[in-house]
Amino acid sequence: MRIRFDNAQIYDGTGSAPFRGSVLVDSGRIAAIVRDGSKPEAGRVIDTEGLALSPGFIDAHGHTDLLILEEAMPWAKLRQGVTTEIFGQDGLSLAPLPFEHIGVWRDNLAQIEGRSEAMDWKFRDTAGYLDLLEKRGIGINAAYLVPHGNLRLEVMGMAARVATDTEIAAMGDVLQRELDGGGIGLSTGLLYLPSVHADVREMTELCKVAARNKVPFAIHQRSEGDGILASMEEAIAVARGSGVHLHFSHFKLCGGGRYNEPLFPKMLRLIEEAEAEGIPVTFDQYPYAAGSTLFGSILPPFTREKGIKAMLEGLRDPAYRRRVIEEINAPPGGWDNFVAFCGLDGIFIANVRSAKNRDAVGKNMRELGEMRGACPLEAAMDLIVEEENNVTMIDFYGKEEQVEELMRRPEMCAATDGLLLGTPHPRAYNAYARFLGEYVRERKVMPLEQAVRKMTAKPAEIFAIPERGQLREGYFADIVAFDPATVKDIGTFADPRRHPQGIALVMVNGAVAYGSAALLGNEYTAAEPAGKIIRNMQPKGAYPYGFRKN
Repeated sequence: MRIRFDNAQIYDGTGSAPFRGSVLVDSGRIAAIVRDGSKPEAGRVIDTEGLALSPGFIDAHGHTDLLILEEAMPWAKLRQGVTTEIFGQDGLSLAPLPFEHIGVWRDNLAQIEGRSEAMDWKFRDTAGYLDLLEKRGIGINAAYLVPHGNLRLEVMGMAARVATDTEIAAMGDVLQRELDGGGIGLSTGLLYLPSVHADVREMTELCKVAARNKVPFAIHQRSEGDGILASMEEAIAVARGSGVHLHFSHFKLCGGGRYNEPLFPKMLRLIEEAEAEGIPVTFDQYPYAAGSTLFGSILPPFTREKGIKAMLEGLRDPAYRRRVIEEINAPPGGWDNFVAFCGLDGIFIANVRSAKNRDAVGKNMRELGEMRGACPLEAAMDLIVEEENNVTMIDFYGKEEQVEELMRRPEMCAATDGLLLGTPHPRAYNAYARFLGEYVRERKVMPLEQAVRKMTAKPAEIFAIPERGQLREGYFADIVAFDPATVKDIGTFADPRRHPQGIALVMVNGAVAYGSAALLGNEYTAAEPAGKIIRNMQPKGAYPYGFRKN
């Protein structure tokens, strides 16, 4: 059916000023954009008077990889306007996954993505995983970064050491296979096992493969706090040595409002110096001064050196615990000490695996200690042991002024980094409404047309997603209608699973996925998923970010 949107303020994703007009959708694509008041024939007309019409939002950093196999319609994303998500983040995802490593990898992945009994896990590689998504049907479009941790797993298992030259070469071969199988880039998470054991040499060689394929390298860097300058220098050295486009995941400064504030201008200077050198640099950001990650991240780095099993065994030893507490309570410096960044009152338990510790969810570390009748750090270690490290947290790490300054940067695109387990961070349901309502309308951080670009065309450019991210004739009809005057995040840290207000309609590939009662007369939620898999088919030489030959 041909669908026409009339009387809209059209924000086309390019950053240009909006204009009033009509948009015609036919056979899943944008058939016409009309400014002269004419009305192309359509079987259905939706009057969007008073609303903004924009491309569907592209979540540059999401974690719906596993959940979408159980819930084809990811309403947390759709109801905030997300029509495309980049999976495979932080070096930890579902593919490649050799059969012999399924058990250990399910345990490792469960800490972030959760567990699933809805599949046999025998998809083996990126092509198999994407084929599985396509066969089952998904409600949003999905593209996939090849995770560094999975490359290590296939070649080295969970070995807690640097890779040999032979192993690095083998990982490069696997990476090429996975890019050929549809991956659109490479990701790593240098805070997580097993990627934490990689050195610059390993990452540089893998990034040479990414650069040859003209795909980006998304990095959860080794430090986002005390050691962030050295961490950024490491990432930039990898880009310099490989020629890859460097993309920082969830870029921020932890402790920026307490004692790390002097580092912030130096971070920006490092980016500018790299760009002046010819290194392409971008980053994604979620619109909060609070983050979410594994609760085990509060522990010093030495606890992760030999893997999770060894860490859990160590935490049962009183002497080991004393060393942990001493390092956490020592003067800040040398590692990302979340307790120092946030304080005991600024770290909240977001999710646990077992029912016996469900009472901890929503409590901060001080409250956890009071509940357990123990020192907060002792209570935290007890919880990590009892839950076998399957605990996530929300951490109030930063400073709003820095969030705003990063948001204005030309390198920035929007993301949720939405972990959907337990009591999630509200960004999982509300990030895009918060960008539009809190930062654009209320704080006036940037004009609306620039914000829309950072949510649409900018991530499409970064990840070379063809024919999406703009309202443009011939492009896929991923469309959001929202009310600029009322769009607002209403999820809170105490009650995050609340859909935002002001998102009136979401269309995926020409099919209406969600429509509000105010717009359609009755609230509408589609039963049939209309998402597509976006595979790497990038023509060589067409990537919008330059690559240097090495």
